[in-house]
Amino acid sequence: MSDTLQLLQARRSVPPIALGEPGPSPAEIETLLRIGARAPDHGKLAPWRFLLFEGDARLRAGDIIASIYAADHPEATADQLDFERKRLAQAPLVVAVISRAAPHVKIPLWEQELSAGAVCMNLLVAAQAMGYAASWLTQWHAYDRRVLDAIGLKPHEKVAGFIHIGTARALIEDRSRPDMNEIVTRFDA
Repeated sequence: MSDTLQLLQARRSVPPIALGEPGPSPAEIETLLRIGARAPDHGKLAPWRFLLFEGDARLRAGDIIASIYAADHPEATADQLDFERKRLAQAPLVVAVISRAAPHVKIPLWEQELSAGAVCMNLLVAAQAMGYAASWLTQWHAYDRRVLDAIGLKPHEKVAGFIHIGTARALIEDRSRPDMNEIVTRFDA
């Protein structure tokens, strides 16, 4: 079996809480983003972009998330607000893949959105191939327009995923996978 197939068969998500230093170097980040951008892209529209959260910027973004959470949950405890503040600070690097899909005369919106999802998957596989662990998440803050506006998204942009990348601090057991007999059918005309 090829190294690529072994990599794909072993791919699994590692939760951000289990990620730590070291994270990718600047050169490795550049490589990750170039690989991410090689996703299928009908029409060569690049209907996505990257927003990086590194260093102290992770906590500054977390302050935005925590303040919006606090506004919606005045009963929130200090621990809950601290959790919200650290949402993007557990892994050394978080890459937000921003879908900027827009109506197009030839390329359906759905295909553009799928392309952003393919970018997320490319980043996960590339991170693992480089020896890192990663997780693709959205969670409530990815859908809250106040958060999106505050972190610099344009009104038509959405978060396809926050890709948390770092070094696994513990061995994470693989989850059960779908039974192929339950998810595979063959068309028979």
